Amino acid sequence: MIIDAHGHVGTWGDFFVPQPSADWLVATATRIGIDAVGVSHLVAIGYDTRLGNRMALDLARRHRGRLGVWLVADPHDRDGHSVVAEQLDEPGVWGLKLHPDVHECSVLDSRYTPYLRLATERGVPVLCHGQTRSDHSDPGDLAEAVRRHPGLRLLAGHAGLWPDGFTRAAELAAAHDGLHLEICGSRLTARWLEHLVAVAGADKVLFGTDACFLDPRVGLGKVVHARLSPADRDLVLGGNAARLLGSRARHDGG
Repeated sequence: MIIDAHGHVGTWGDFFVPQPSADWLVATATRIGIDAVGVSHLVAIGYDTRLGNRMALDLARRHRGRLGVWLVADPHDRDGHSVVAEQLDEPGVWGLKLHPDVHECSVLDSRYTPYLRLATERGVPVLCHGQTRSDHSDPGDLAEAVRRHPGLRLLAGHAGLWPDGFTRAAELAAAHDGLHLEICGSRLTARWLEHLVAVAGADKVLFGTDACFLDPRVGLGKVVHARLSPADRDLVLGGNAARLLGSRARHDGG
């Protein structure tokens, strides 16, 4: 399987999304050979977390096995972790999505602790926006979150985002068992991907596209044309995601 670990559906106020629909995303993924895409709804990230998560779950039911759901964790919703806990076993749910920068709340803030504990206890991965030098989501803070929650499996979205932070993010992933790198972003080229694999190890790097913000065809091409061994490429494209997701990654949506 080819698994896109980082996608979205919906629109965003200050970033043009030309094709925001799940139908377009699934059709495009099918055309280029991506079997499943893990999405968080942009309504859930930016506007109304509970509504957006329900919208994502509805889309996953409609596109069973093709869309997985990252349930957005809102640190400002006092009872949000209880709602998310009830939704974790719904069909199509892959895990939790944290966006500390949009929510202006550090991943190490106590308001995220119930979500990180929940993910650890339930054995689901967490996809977290990771941005070098951010006060909220620097890869060093993501590594510390993994250290504080033994058993947590955390994907650093964008692998640090900025090129001057890619090497450090890879070194942190190599040093912390629970920290993984997800590679979407317009600045992360095929050559940078090769470097991440060399530093962190192929088993720590996961394919993602950031669709529908970015064109998934470009994201897939970056991995296909990188100078990786066939075994390493297979791990990046889907093997690592399948391992982390377990039965949640099954193509039948079970």
